[in-house]
Amino acid sequence: MARSIRRRAIASPLRNPCGGTDETITSGMKKMTSTKKLLLGAAIFAGCMGLASAQDADPTNMVRGGLQVIQMVDQGQVGELWDGATPAAKKRVTRPEFIRQVGQSRSPLGAAQQRTWVAINRQTVANEDADLAGQYVNIEYETRFANATNRVVRELTSFRLDRDGSWRLSGYVLR
Repeated sequence: MARSIRRRAIASPLRNPCGGTDETITSGMKKMTSTKKLLLGAAIFAGCMGLASAQDADPTNMVRGGLQVIQMVDQGQVGELWDGATPAAKKRVTRPEFIRQVGQSRSPLGAAQQRTWVAINRQTVANEDADLAGQYVNIEYETRFANATNRVVRELTSFRLDRDGSWRLSGYVLR
């Protein structure tokens, strides 16, 4: 079963979806260890997303959680994202490979100039592998980057509802 919500809303790349600004978060993280950054990122992400069932997936929280993921990519915290990803995502790609792939696709684009969410899709996936089967929510953003001013890039964040009731990152891609 797939359900789609389409709506346009501007989300500034400089605004933290849970309040404050990226500048505030970044300046506070400069003095933190990697472990503390991971815990802070996980706490912010969990606070935005909360515990939910697939039927109760609040579109606003999902957009905020997706934006938080993308902002972590903007800040170079790709490894921390992999650390909190679903087991299935970790099976598909190693941490170093995930960091390399995301960096290779994002680095040439430069800084995000404008980001707008355009779609939320919820779907149920049937699969023999229990780590792949389940409820997914995909959030799609249109983004303009400093080094790609002549085109709009689509960023897609995907989340899977894990057994413990938490939404976890299952993917990030550019289209």
